[in-house]
Amino acid sequence: MKTTSVYLEHANITVNDLQEAIKFFQTAFPHFKIRGGGNDLREWVHLGDDTTYIAINQATQSDLKVEKNYDKIGINHLGFVVDNVEKIATNLLKNGYLRDYPKQVEQFRIRDYFADADGNQFEFIEYLSEVASEKNKYTH
Repeated sequence: MKTTSVYLEHANITVNDLQEAIKFFQTAFPHFKIRGGGNDLREWVHLGDDTTYIAINQATQSDLKVEKNYDKIGINHLGFVVDNVEKIATNLLKNGYLRDYPKQVEQFRIRDYFADADGNQFEFIEYLSEVASEKNKYTH
């Protein structure tokens, strides 16, 4: 039986300040580079590595804010599996970004949540086990 490999290639977001969004992601992921971009209907970039990227669009209406509410329809956050949560958190905090949900240290994973300048939430997950049943354990 053939196994299927699935991964998220990209997410597409719209932000108030394109340069600020690039700064946020490059602070979290210093290896992310601009893969491409343009200024068709709006200014945009694809920022990432050879496997994954964030498509970032400059908003054409100003001062819009994300209304994060887990009770309403919409995407609540994007989660990135990383090798070192602490390094990313240190870089983000040192550059003025705020943790917007308490860091969670569990037996088989560490999760930390940060918001960008627009209030978009991003989760950074470091797995402490390679065993799927441990990685996916939801009780402490």
